[in-house]
Amino acid sequence: MASRNKRVMKEIQDCQRESSLTQINIQTVGEDLTHLRGSFAGPPNSPYEGGTFEVAIEVPIRYPFEPLKMKFITKVYHPNVSSQSGAICLDILKDAWSPVLTLKTTLVSLQSLLCSPEPNDPQDAEVAKVYLSDRCKFEQTARHWTQMYAGARVHSATKAQAPSTTPLNSNMPSRSAKTTVEVDEPEVEVISPSMGTHANPTDVSSSNVDLTKSSHSNADPGKEISTKSGFNRDIEDQIRNFALDRNQIDQFSNMGFDIEAIVGAMIHLKISHDDPDQSRSLIPFSAVLEALLN
Repeated sequence: MASRNKRVMKEIQDCQRESSLTQINIQTVGEDLTHLRGSFAGPPNSPYEGGTFEVAIEVPIRYPFEPLKMKFITKVYHPNVSSQSGAICLDILKDAWSPVLTLKTTLVSLQSLLCSPEPNDPQDAEVAKVYLSDRCKFEQTARHWTQMYAGARVHSATKAQAPSTTPLNSNMPSRSAKTTVEVDEPEVEVISPSMGTHANPTDVSSSNVDLTKSSHSNADPGKEISTKSGFNRDIEDQIRNFALDRNQIDQFSNMGFDIEAIVGAMIHLKISHDDPDQSRSLIPFSAVLEALLN
């Protein structure tokens, strides 16, 4: 018990020290270290962007040799999260748990889960059905819930910049002009929750959490990704030569990791797993995350 408490306290302090950069935080609930409360920012370029999501955490006696128990306090509309109880379907909370994982890395995995739904292995079958049948409705509802329960700002309209160039033979200056166009979001019926905003923040086990394995969806390795810094030629060559998954790189980049560190970690994992022909483009998410955090 003493060694567990020492580790948990150190993990909390480390997370709090970096919270201004990572936007991930952990607080104690009560006087012991059994019940905690975590929070993280919704991932960018997703319906959850701009929201802050709170999670109830229960630390078992045998931690870290036994997985953490978690459920969402903030209501979230997602195929792998129960819209009623906040129960989470994520592999590292059950079969894929490893003692090297920490409170912070588990919260990072939850953050990643929000932008990588697995509707074929759902926690909430009704949400998964909407995700598969009407993606626009799903995203509108998820965004609406994020505004209602996670504190995201409400935007009534989206502004798009439409460039308008002057004809070459015109007497007007050849400099391009930009016209601002108001684009209203399509009206889509959103699904309202049938219960209150928050679940009990300390009672994780009472929600009958079904921690069934949920894997991250495979993406097209050739899909173009967008990062603020872009890739230099050396990085592009490494991605191509080692057949790295571009969407997976983008996923970790959006979580705040350095591009060179991500690519280096993925190459190291490929080599260490004896994949000389680079046939396996998608490396397990938990393995990359562990390499980046060590």
